[in-house]
Formats: sequence, C-alpha cells, structure tokens
Amino acid sequence: MNFALPAFFAALSIAGAVAALSLRNLVHCALALVLAFAGLGGLYVALGAQFAGLAQILVYSGAVAILIVFAVLLVRERDEEQRHPIRWGNSLSGIAVAVLVFIAIARILTSDSSLHRAAPAAPSATIRDIGTMMMGADILPLEIIGLLLTAAMLGAVILALRERNAVKS
Repeated sequence: MNFALPAFFAALSIAGAVAALSLRNLVHCALALVLAFAGLGGLYVALGAQFAGLAQILVYSGAVAILIVFAVLLVRERDEEQRHPIRWGNSLSGIAVAVLVFIAIARILTSDSSLHRAAPAAPSATIRDIGTMMMGADILPLEIIGLLLTAAMLGAVILALRERNAVKS
C-alpha cells in the first residue's frame, strides 16, 4: 500500500487544525477548519472508505463549515477587532498536555494485542448500495438531519439580527 497519499491528507488535516487553533481572526480560523475537514475526507477516501470520505466532505466541509462561517460573519462585531495578547504560559501548558495525551494514547495502542490480528475481509457494500438504502427505508432520518441543520442556521441568523437591532436601538 502506498502511504504517500494518506500521509499528505493527514498532514493537511493537522496543518488545518493547528491553523484553526492558532490564528487570531475568526474567519481565518473557520476557513482553516474547512481545510482540516477536507483533509480528513481525503484521508478517508485514500484509505478506502469512500462513503465516509464523501460524507465528511459534503457534510462537514460543505454544510457545517459554511454554517460556522455564516455564524461568525453574522455575530461578530465589524467595528471592533478583538486583539488579545498571546499568553505563552497557557500555550506551553497546552502543548505539554497534548504531548502527554499523545504519548499515553500511543502506548495504549502499541500494547494492544488486537493490532497483531489479521485484517478482516473488505465489505462488499458499495456507495450505490448505501445510497439506495438511505433513500429507501432510511429517508426519514436523513430528512430530519437536513431540517435540523436548516433550523440551526435560521436560529443563528435570527439571534444575530436580534442582537444587531438591540445594539442599534
């Protein structure tokens, strides 16, 4: 198996996540989060999980990330740029905790005996089979999720408009 493509998408996801955490502008943070989501979707596709990858790209990189960008643009104050000084003590302690958690997870994973088992057979379901099933018996949960995302976006717009009208009054 060629590991160059999964390694590229993993690096893209990590770079997007680090940028989302470290940038100061909220819009830039949201766009970096879109990059991290897209990298994860590409990683899923590169590793053979096409449905999970396409769902990741469509739902998170598309719908949720756009919802986040709209919410940030509607709610934030345009006149006032919030500048906070970087506190290196907090950053260093956060990095230390992240490294310790990474070491703990790596030790747990390397000591697990299930890593030495043979890989299971690949599933025979295709994206077409999953799509047929979702558009058949499972159409109701899919539509409910769509309505829930639409209601969340409308709620964010209404809350943002109420706050703007209260500030102008």
